[in-house]
Amino acid sequence: MKRMNVIAVYNPDMSKLLMCKRAKNPYKGLYNLVGGKIEVENDDLNEAYRELKEETNIGKEDIELTHVMRLTYYKADFELEVFYGVLKHEVQLIEEVNKLEWIDADDDFFDMNKYAGEGSIGHMLEWIKYDMNK
Repeated sequence: MKRMNVIAVYNPDMSKLLMCKRAKNPYKGLYNLVGGKIEVENDDLNEAYRELKEETNIGKEDIELTHVMRLTYYKADFELEVFYGVLKHEVQLIEEVNKLEWIDADDDFFDMNKYAGEGSIGHMLEWIKYDMNK
């Protein structure tokens, strides 16, 4: 089974969420959470930190990640690990492939004309809010 991760990164005051604008299909031109392929089995948290560093230049010293959910897409034969964190301080972002942008944290992340994933980003972010506020 193919395994991927996504990471919801909030700025220090939690008013913005870091998104990437996809440069290729699927969802070319739409915003997505940062993340990528899990290359090492059973090392989900370290793989999330690795992808975050590669995609954005944000390291373990900049953010503490929380693993909030695993989504299994049986028909597509893949799993998606979902993490979130709040930056401890401002970080100089470095883009790998996709353009990075800070989006207002109260945007409509269920808007499928703007965001990838058929509404799944909105679903994940609602659960992250729930987890942060419990």
